Amino acid sequence: MSDDRRKWGLRRWSWIIGGTLFGGLVAAAIGLFTVLYTFGRDLPDIQQLANYEPPVTTRIHAANGQLLAEYARERRLFVPISAIPNKVVNAFIAAEDQHFYSHEGLDYIGIVRAALTNVVNVASDRRLVGASTITQQVAKNFLLTGEVSYRRKIREAILAYRIEQAFTKEQILELYLNEIYLGVGSYGVAAASLNYFDKSLAELSLSEVAYLAALPKGPNNYHPVRKEGAAIGRRNWVLGRMEDEGFITKAQQDRSADQPLGYQRGTGEDLFDAAHFNEEVRRELQNIYGNRALYEGGLSVRTSLEPTLQTIAETVLRDGLTAYDRRHGWRGPLGRINMEPAAQVNWQARLADMAKSIPGTQWQQAVVLRFDETDTLIGFADGSNGYIALNALKWARPWLSVDARGARPKHPEDILSPGDVVLVESIHSEEGKTGFYELRQVPMIDGAIVAMDPHTGRVLAMVGGFDFNASEFNRATQAKRQPGSAFKPFVYAAALDHGFTPSDLILDAPFVIDQGFGMGKWKPANYSNKFYGPSTLRLGIEKSRNLMTVRLAQNLGMQIVSDYASKFDIMSDMPETLAMSLGAGETTLMQLTAAYGMLVNGGKRVQPTLIDRIQDRRGRTVYRSDDRSCIDCQPGMWQQQAMPHIDDIRETVLDSGTAYQIVSFLQGVVQRGTGVRIRAVGKPLAGKTGTTNESQDTWFIGFSPDLVVGVFAGFDQPSSLGKKETGSSVTAPIFRDFFKQALEGKPAIPFRIPPEISLVRVNAKTGLPTSPDDRNVILEAFKPGTEPTATRSVLDGSSQMEQMGNQSPVGTGGLY
Repeated sequence: MSDDRRKWGLRRWSWIIGGTLFGGLVAAAIGLFTVLYTFGRDLPDIQQLANYEPPVTTRIHAANGQLLAEYARERRLFVPISAIPNKVVNAFIAAEDQHFYSHEGLDYIGIVRAALTNVVNVASDRRLVGASTITQQVAKNFLLTGEVSYRRKIREAILAYRIEQAFTKEQILELYLNEIYLGVGSYGVAAASLNYFDKSLAELSLSEVAYLAALPKGPNNYHPVRKEGAAIGRRNWVLGRMEDEGFITKAQQDRSADQPLGYQRGTGEDLFDAAHFNEEVRRELQNIYGNRALYEGGLSVRTSLEPTLQTIAETVLRDGLTAYDRRHGWRGPLGRINMEPAAQVNWQARLADMAKSIPGTQWQQAVVLRFDETDTLIGFADGSNGYIALNALKWARPWLSVDARGARPKHPEDILSPGDVVLVESIHSEEGKTGFYELRQVPMIDGAIVAMDPHTGRVLAMVGGFDFNASEFNRATQAKRQPGSAFKPFVYAAALDHGFTPSDLILDAPFVIDQGFGMGKWKPANYSNKFYGPSTLRLGIEKSRNLMTVRLAQNLGMQIVSDYASKFDIMSDMPETLAMSLGAGETTLMQLTAAYGMLVNGGKRVQPTLIDRIQDRRGRTVYRSDDRSCIDCQPGMWQQQAMPHIDDIRETVLDSGTAYQIVSFLQGVVQRGTGVRIRAVGKPLAGKTGTTNESQDTWFIGFSPDLVVGVFAGFDQPSSLGKKETGSSVTAPIFRDFFKQALEGKPAIPFRIPPEISLVRVNAKTGLPTSPDDRNVILEAFKPGTEPTATRSVLDGSSQMEQMGNQSPVGTGGLY
């Protein structure tokens, strides 16, 4: 009986214990189901991670790959996991989630360890530690808020499990390493690499990688400057974890732990400065893709800009505008500081408050302190001093008007006073002394320069003004101004296309049209106010003869001239009045430069382009300016195969023979005409000056065989630059200096002559074939069957007067 009773008692306890365990399991299952249902029913859909694209920095590059600009709301660079070095991945796994590759979203060992640690921390008032895995951090960063509560932790755990079921470990790491915030405005490891060390991920040392992996727990707690000791300690802890996990050796750990942090904040100083060009690219991207793609899309934009040419363009434009400004005198100081002892003014502090920098120059602000016998003592905000010699002030005759200046200063006091705040630039004195400066002033005149490949339209350099910080207005693309005589080549191109030859004669004599009742008579004139009688077409361009051009346009009919302006994209719907033939319409420097490019490239249409290629964040090309296909351009290997052929799909806008004849005319402008200053370059160049009525706009547009350059200068509010200022004096020197530097050390390349053109020796003045004793000889370009004979008529315009009807000229057009 006792044995049966004992067995029955054991069975009874077994039932009780089993029932209790079963009940506990059921209760736990019900509890777990309740938790999962309660906290999991309204969770965000994890599938949005599959299509997640974090805001990524858009980067603009020059043609040689140099970085020009970055546009972003958050400084983040997206890097695919395949491009992230293993040592970066290993460092973050060792520091943040050592069981990452083995758990399914939750690290249960880590949870137990954190719970035991927190028991001790609670008792000692220390900060509680967590056990979040990388997957949990992805869930929190992408799908949840930063709320600190048990509710959020449960939701985070559920989401982490779901993420592990839906995504690979590599995908989770890619999301994590590109999203995590690592301080100093850095989102993602690539941005942090640049911001902390000014390096790409591939360039980071083991020590630097370990420091980045130390930051997720709190970037501000491990700031490399303010909390350097804590930062080094945390970095060394990461190195120790990497050694524990077998990612590095003990020797590597020790070497890396002995290194300094090596903090070198990325300052952006490696950006190439091309402000007007960058802004034009930014506006174009904004118009095409919108703000979101521009500031968050992570576009990689390869532009056409050539930094070498851009630097030359910046320099020569600034120097040219400054040279014009100095010719017209000194307008006075930037401001004044009261230097009287009674005022008790800290002039260094006041000067620092007035600080003004001029990008691209070495100009500094200084205050005039006192005068010596011939020198002016100046002071700088840092407390240093310098001198302005009297010789450096000789240019500074007081400005009276655009055409008048005061007397040359004989003493510094003639133009300066103690307390004057001025701009100066360091120079070497004639005696070789240092510490001497020259007086400077910011020009009132402004301008622009564009350099372009005439065969493709790629803009190689563009400067839209003297100082982008002072004015973002781009005078190359936004300023519509009268081109003046720079438009004339297109009138002559129309004439050559319609039966005229270079040796045909046009009367250079007074020309008068009655403009209608009460309007008076229109009397265009040459710049010289002289008349030269019958002259060849070539001379009409070389000497920029207004009267010849008007007669030629009258003979052709202004509808034809207007059609050519439209065909070359200079201006559309140009009024059909004779003044337009002298450049009285309006266009931009970019448009006119492209039009000249179509002359030198043989008459093929080109459109100015600033962007060569755009790639999305994953490197896929989404835009190419040259969309021609070339199947054979990328063969597997060179096997002596024929060169690939790429079709020329450019539209023909001008007969190639006519185009070369105009190029030849414009070479004459440089050799014998209004652009003779350009001849100093010593290379084959061609171009045309442009000056509008009252010298309000000055231009020079020209080219070598493979480079077309346009220069414009004038006041933003149109007014006279001065009676003696023209395209020859203001813009031609800028063009000359650009080509001097751009072509330095390069061979002279002649202009390409179409096979149908014949070069005939003619007299430069008469245009007739030369005799043996003729000395004034040039080679003239003729189309087949148009070579000159001894008998020629003179176009005087009389037969066209009756055809003019009521066409009244508007404005006066170009003068020179």
